Amino acid sequence: MHIDRKAQWAVRQSGLPTIVRRCPDCSSTRHHPSGKIRVNANGKLLDVWLLLSCDGCDRTSKAPVHERVHVSALKPARREAYEANSPAVVRELAMSASLATKNGYHLDWAGTWALETDTPSPALDGPGPLTVRVAFELPAPVRLERLLMLGLGLSRSGIRRLVAAGRVQLPVPVDGKVHQDFEFTVAGAAPAGPGRLVEAPHPVAQQVRQDTLVLAADR
Repeated sequence: MHIDRKAQWAVRQSGLPTIVRRCPDCSSTRHHPSGKIRVNANGKLLDVWLLLSCDGCDRTSKAPVHERVHVSALKPARREAYEANSPAVVRELAMSASLATKNGYHLDWAGTWALETDTPSPALDGPGPLTVRVAFELPAPVRLERLLMLGLGLSRSGIRRLVAAGRVQLPVPVDGKVHQDFEFTVAGAAPAGPGRLVEAPHPVAQQVRQDTLVLAADR
């Protein structure tokens, strides 16, 4: 009798994305949040900026968050968070795709995430299908193929063979990107027989305590 198995993966945040915009004082295009938010009041109107620091020369620049907005348009708690340089709000703004679009820069997510799994070992040889739920702690666009390589400990060719054979059922194409929670299914082991291919674990996987894998993201 086959038993349905379940596993939970989590894409954990390990850093903030790099803000890519040209610095007018040097040749660098790499910026990071300074950790500060500037609020300027002019009567009943407010301007709010996220302050950025150039990685090349430490020049501070401003990314407008709100411009000439009426004070009543912001909830008091939100305004207080801006004025207090709330780390949670700085984090939120630094990862905001809409703010990036508004200000004409883009976000580089390399090195911002790590994959944590509790996948049964061996994941591919169990007696029944394995349902894996993947939860995202940050909206990093992750290549699905890379995620599967890390979580299942297989090479790129190994992942593609499993997908082509229908043993891995995915909600999006394997060469696409994901940035929010989803589920996928790994079929149970095929019967053993002559010529059966057994894929060797990929060297990026590292076994740690309690059968939990914490795997570095592609940088």
